[in-house]
Amino acid sequence: MPIDDTEVIRARLQQLFATQQLAVVATSSSGHPYTSLVAFVASTDLRRLFFVTSRATRKYANLKGDRRVSMLINSSTNKNSDFHQAVAVTVVGVAEEDTGEKRQATLAAYVTKHPYLEEFALSPSCALICVQVRSYVLVRNFQHVMEWHPDP
Repeated sequence: MPIDDTEVIRARLQQLFATQQLAVVATSSSGHPYTSLVAFVASTDLRRLFFVTSRATRKYANLKGDRRVSMLINSSTNKNSDFHQAVAVTVVGVAEEDTGEKRQATLAAYVTKHPYLEEFALSPSCALICVQVRSYVLVRNFQHVMEWHPDP
């Protein structure tokens, strides 16, 4: 029985997210994109990505004005071989500060992945941001494109 695209995409995303520490998040202000580098963690079902930011940042202010975000996570190493080996995923979603009952468990997962950021992540001046994923666009070999839209 053949494996469907959803299973392939999910497996590639899980592998990528397990090996990568950083993502580029794009927010918007007055119609202009603004990008930032963030440490992230994914939910086990891949429907949500999380990052922590200070409430004093431009990205946080941008998110308060426009919740739409895009994130880029990739496996490139800045070598020529990336053209044939790197994997990149663009995430499109909607972000909001996570203040729900699972916040502590999510922060624990975040700190497990990024123990060097524990003090920052637990600071009262920082917000845990949840990106509800609308779609993933996965690119391999800079030309093989697969798309997945997780159910809400």
